[in-house]
Amino acid sequence: MENHGFFQFIGENLQQFLTYTGFANVTWGHIIMILFGLFFIYLAIAKKFEPMLLLPIGFGILVGNIPFVPGLQIGVYEDGSVLNYLYFGVLKGVYPPLIFLGIGAMTDFSALISNPKLMLIGAAAQLGIFGAYIAALALGFTAAEAGAIGIIGGADGPTAIFLSSKLAPDLMGAIAIAAYSYMALVPVIQPPIMKLLTTSKERLIRMKPPRQVSQREKILFPIIGMLLTCFLVPSGLPLLGMLFFGNLLKESGVTKRLANTASGPLIDIVTILIGLTVGASTQATTFLTAKSLGIFGLGAASFVVATFGGVLFVKFFNLFLKEGNKINPLIGNAGVSAVPDSARVSQEVGMKYDKTNYLLMHAMGPNVAGVIGSAVAAGILLGFLS
Repeated sequence: MENHGFFQFIGENLQQFLTYTGFANVTWGHIIMILFGLFFIYLAIAKKFEPMLLLPIGFGILVGNIPFVPGLQIGVYEDGSVLNYLYFGVLKGVYPPLIFLGIGAMTDFSALISNPKLMLIGAAAQLGIFGAYIAALALGFTAAEAGAIGIIGGADGPTAIFLSSKLAPDLMGAIAIAAYSYMALVPVIQPPIMKLLTTSKERLIRMKPPRQVSQREKILFPIIGMLLTCFLVPSGLPLLGMLFFGNLLKESGVTKRLANTASGPLIDIVTILIGLTVGASTQATTFLTAKSLGIFGLGAASFVVATFGGVLFVKFFNLFLKEGNKINPLIGNAGVSAVPDSARVSQEVGMKYDKTNYLLMHAMGPNVAGVIGSAVAAGILLGFLS
């Protein structure tokens, strides 16, 4: 009898243990999301598409979709869990400004300072943001949700996370994944659009070399830039203030250690945390919805519209410029803020038609302008939607 009771005890405990395993709680949704995470990891390693972003996000998707019994305080949405504490930086918009601090500390604005009219290309590429906003409203999303979805068109993951944390936190996972996905796919999405919209003659346009920018100009730019943009859009201060502060650390020449920390260890740590926790937030039970699919569709459309807007604006602008001062429309795609990938795409596409025509430095102008433009657009949306 004692043996029978012992085996019964072991059997009950084993049965209870099995009910807590992932195998007992798995659903098709979990499997779909795990495959999605594995696909991100594949793109990061095999295709080298934004590996610094897609690898943490892909692994985070795996972490977030391990099935478990609720109440164990292990899920990203469960109060008291470690993942929930780490996710706080995403949910409250703490991580994106720190990312912008690092971006500012590693960005050279010389191309933009030497040719300020390139700022207009960065502004034109934000057309995708407001186009997606209107389309999302038409599809039944609320105004706040539409604003958060629209920012995907800026191809700026931290900005998308920051805005969605304020306007639509329940959609943040889908918005962040869509934004980072399209950032990673810049080399795939943009070249066909650039070729479609330009002529053979336009692709061969040679631009004047950028003038030499003085140290004084580099120091004044982040100070004046911060004051102008933040007076115009105070709600963009967390992003714009940190972006220009990071750039001042770099260009001042007296805070090299701080600039190196912001552009190195700090941004690396925050990138790991933001990628892993955003990925973990895509639990199948909350992520696999009709709204998420709609967000991916709207995000793709807004990114395409943004690329169209940048390239077509350059073609229009060239109508008013004299020969010798015209802009190669192949840098119009760089108005989206996927730094530096979209500028690199401008260079690669241009080299296919003229191997001696180097567009990278020119493309960096609208590229960094796009970073500023997307943050300004986020501030505008936050200002009238919050």
